[in-house]
Formats: sequence, structure tokens, C-alpha cells
Amino acid sequence: MHAASVKDERLQDYSQRMEELATRLGLDYYPVDFELVPNNFMMEIAVYGLPVRMPHWSFGIRYIHQLIRQGMGHSRIFEVMFPGDPCHAYLVNNKTLPENTLVVAHVLGHADFSKNNHLFAHFMQMAGGHILEQSAARAHQIDAALEEHGQERVEAILDAALALEPHIDVNQELHRAPYSTERIPAPQKLEGAFSRRFNALPGEAAPPLAEKQARKASVPPQPEYDLLWFIANYAPDLEGWERDIFLAVREESYYFYPVFACQIMNEGWASYWHARLLREADFLPQDLYLSAIKAHSDVVRPYAADNQLALAVNPYHLGFSIWEDLIEKRGIDAARQIMREEDDFGFIRNYLTPELAEKLELFVYETQDDGGIKIANRDIHAVRESILAPKFNYGAPRIAASELHVDGSLELVHDFRSDGRGLDVGRAERVLEYIARVWRRPVSLHTVGYSGNARVVTSKR
Repeated sequence: MHAASVKDERLQDYSQRMEELATRLGLDYYPVDFELVPNNFMMEIAVYGLPVRMPHWSFGIRYIHQLIRQGMGHSRIFEVMFPGDPCHAYLVNNKTLPENTLVVAHVLGHADFSKNNHLFAHFMQMAGGHILEQSAARAHQIDAALEEHGQERVEAILDAALALEPHIDVNQELHRAPYSTERIPAPQKLEGAFSRRFNALPGEAAPPLAEKQARKASVPPQPEYDLLWFIANYAPDLEGWERDIFLAVREESYYFYPVFACQIMNEGWASYWHARLLREADFLPQDLYLSAIKAHSDVVRPYAADNQLALAVNPYHLGFSIWEDLIEKRGIDAARQIMREEDDFGFIRNYLTPELAEKLELFVYETQDDGGIKIANRDIHAVRESILAPKFNYGAPRIAASELHVDGSLELVHDFRSDGRGLDVGRAERVLEYIARVWRRPVSLHTVGYSGNARVVTSKR
């Protein structure tokens, strides 16, 4: 950590002592590299998802949205932490010393979670623990492609790949072999007495080769939900550098999946530990501790402002509340076992109790024609599933490549039954056009609209 001022020197000292305290309390994590950065750089990291990443116009739009949200007071970025070995954590250099002391403690909680949670460990094993270096190398490859192939061609590939960013299959390995090319043997017919007599007639016996004929394995052999992988491997005219871009976006999507799938658990765990570390850090001055606890209250508050209903779940508040409840009832060892084994789906379904949901005033709401809202359901199962609904399938519609025809045209199918929703057809048409640009053959998508009516969306190419 840079120590260009007295404040930074004190923060460096507190950080070192906080890590020693965390180790004594049983936290186990890969080394953490902390760095103080300007607010505008932190904004870029939050928007791009990484300090250095492939360039694309969509990130500029996100940056403008983030600026507006921050200007309206709806978004405050204290830190960004990247799991790995080592972990990398960025802190804003114009935050107060108490705020950044809290952030250091919070990051240590994240680092403990990311090393020990099974989902994080599995995906890091596949994607590697050096995401910053890998993403920088990919950005360099994109720059080289821009120089060689021009912005228009490169941007068309990035448009399609980033539009499909969440469309991976997390049940598959990151590094997959192509489909088997072995031909499927023709089914053997059971031959009865009549068939034997018929085949014995002059001129009626089947040619010997017919029984040995085999049909070519279909592509894909079953619905393929990893669209980035499928396009990279089976698009008819994709060039090598274009394939590499698809695979690069896919690899980053695999890296970020555990962060998405464990957000409530992870933020709650980090919030529990920053509160406990601050409470037990007897080396902190009293005024700094009080200011840091005030910042903690701001982080884990349930509402956006005083007396305002929270119409979206604050993952810090919800996760912190569940962990506190668990640790009080079962102890820290049981909580650590749950932290290792669960993701948000198991965590919410198994440990958000009816009593806790009532205490936190959680409910399902619906909007009315006049723009108001009303409570639609307080049933605990409905509350849990409402919290989890945006997390299914990486938050994206469940779309599969279903058939690659002999003319190269591609059929996609929306699994709307398991998805539980129709598609925004206008948006689906735009994404389909992105796909058609790189597939370079007709592409169609079988889905339903919001009204439930069957629709087939076809690319214009």
C-alpha cells in the first residue's frame, strides 16, 4: 500500500495489525495486495469489472450511468476486490481513515470467503488465480486485433460476445473438448420368423452394407446452453482471432460467476467480519472506531434513506443479518461450514427463516396501475424465491443452441418453462442480429413473448 501521507502510513499500520488480528480469529486467506487509487479510476474498475479490460462502447454507457447514480447519491464505491492468489483490493484514496480502515477489514472477510467457499475454489481452479494479468493480456490482444482488422470488424465480434456474456453453462468445465465426431450406429432391428422368410425370398434380401450404415452425430447432440463456447467452436466462418475473443469473454464470465452466485453470502460474511474485527481491534483510537462503526451502519442499512421502503434487497444488510442469526444460534464453526458449502440459493432457502424475514420486513410487492405499490405476499417461500429469481442462470434467459442445419443455419430455443418468463422480443431481435453477424448464416430463436404467445424471431441476414 502506498504511504505518501501520514493518513496512508496510519492506514498501512492499521492494515497490518488488522491482518494479524484476522489470523488470530481464524480467518484463512490468500495474501491481499491493497492499493489506494483515485475515485475516477475506481469508477472505471467498477464499470469495466477489471482495471484493464477489452475496450467496448458499452462500458462507456455504463460509466455515464454510474456517474449519474453517484451524483444523485445512489451509489458509493468504497472498494473493489478481486479474488485470486494473491487477491487484489483497490481502495479510494479520498475516503477518510476510518472508512478505509473498515474497508480493509471488509476485504479480509471477502478474502477468507473466496479462498474457502467451494464454488469460488472450483471456478478459480478452472479460470486461474491471476485474473488481472490475464485480462490485461487479453486487452493487449484486442488492441492488436484492432490494428490488424479495424474497429468495425473487431467491434462486431465484441458486440456479439458481450451480448452473450452471461450465456455460459456453469455445469460444464471451462476447458471443454469439441463434440465427438464418431458416427452413431444404426439401430439393429429385431428379426422375427416372418422377416427371415421375407428376406429369404429372391431379390428381397437387404444389401449387406445397409445394416452397417451409421448416421452422423447431430450438432449439438443435445441442447447447448454454453452459447459462447458453441459459437467459438462451431460458427461456420469464424476466424481464429474472432474465436479467441469469444473464448476470452467466456473465461472472464466463468471467473465472475461465483461473485454473482454468492453475492448475498459473500457481502454478508465480509460485513460480519469487518464489524467483528473493528470491535476487537483494541489498537484503534476510540474516535476512529466510532467513525468506522458509523460507516458500517451506512453499509448494512436496510433502506435507501430514512423512512423509505426498500424495494430491492441490500445484499450487505440481508447477508449480515442471516450470518449474525446463524452464528448466534449455531456458533462460528457451523457458520464456517455453511460458508464453505453453500451458494446464495442454498443460503437463502435454508437459512432465511420466517422469523428473520418478518423481523427484516421482507415481502413480495407488485406495482399498481397508478404507479403505487402494494404488498402481494409475505409467505416465506415466495419471499425467498423472489430474492433468488434474478440469480437463475446468471440472471439471463435460458437459451440453447438446438440444431445446426446442413446449410449452416442455426436454431436457438428459449427454455421459457424452466425460465418462468417470456422474452422482451425487441431486445431478443437486437441480440439475434449481433449473433447473425458472427454466425454469417440465418439464425432463428423459438420463444414466447411476455403474453405467453409462441414467437419465432429470425435474423435479417
